[in-house]
Amino acid sequence: MNRQLPIIAALGAGLALWSGWTLRKRRVLARQWAQQESRRRSGTAFITGASSGIGAEFARSLARMGYSLVLVARRADRLRALAEALESEYGVPVETLAADLSDPSRLEMAAAHLAAIPDLSLLVNNAGFGTGGRFAAIPVEPELKMIRLHVDASVRLTHAALPGMIARGHGGIINVSSFAALMPLPGTATYGSTKAYLNFFGKALQVELAGSGVRVQALCPGFTYSEFHDVAGMSRRSVPSFLWMQSGDVVRESLEGLHSGQLIVIPGKVYRLLALILRFPPVAPLAHLVQEMRLARMKREAGQPPRLA
Repeated sequence: MNRQLPIIAALGAGLALWSGWTLRKRRVLARQWAQQESRRRSGTAFITGASSGIGAEFARSLARMGYSLVLVARRADRLRALAEALESEYGVPVETLAADLSDPSRLEMAAAHLAAIPDLSLLVNNAGFGTGGRFAAIPVEPELKMIRLHVDASVRLTHAALPGMIARGHGGIINVSSFAALMPLPGTATYGSTKAYLNFFGKALQVELAGSGVRVQALCPGFTYSEFHDVAGMSRRSVPSFLWMQSGDVVRESLEGLHSGQLIVIPGKVYRLLALILRFPPVAPLAHLVQEMRLARMKREAGQPPRLA
């Protein structure tokens, strides 16, 4: 043990130096972004899945900051009501675009609209939904629709937004991922995979866009009060109350992370701690146990005898 102390001390010192350097870099990036934003208060934010939940909260927060908005979702009536409220309260122009982005033709229409915005400052790819159940036992069409909406739509709209942002030397893209992207769980095979794609996609883009003035973020919220889990058929009572977050807190941490140049943003101290724990190799058996416990519960609910491997 005594021989290991110098190694542990050196690792600790190295970690402290790295953390200090990272914090300083984030502060510099935040100041640079704030200066750019102060000169671009007339910029436009394009938000998908904006009719409720995290998307609607992004719309409220960005309208409060002075952004013009283009709101996209399937429900035209909900969009119009939100647009009227934001225009009345914040005095910013709000345009609505009713579209199901899992439909290729509607996606192309939205991409063309996005590419034509001359002062686009921010794209928020938030549209999405979740399903539950063992992959082999559930209908495949909702799974394929989920891939089209989470992956195809996010990639297509990002591709439409980037040329203009790069030319102007400024912009931000937030892809709303999920904490589910960090740990594969039975019952969410497709959902977790699509969100993991967004994380990997963002990491690659960050390298490609270095020095361009354009930032990318993968936002990985955990359980958030919204209609999302109701649509997925999940009972809120099945999740401990301390794991639930308000959408306003999720959006606040996302925008703060964008200002400081964070690629992966995990809102909430509890979720950041869980993410840190998941990175340690000794935790792998525990993660496997969680996976098996979830599978056993799914089998009980389906009337099948549980079997832990």
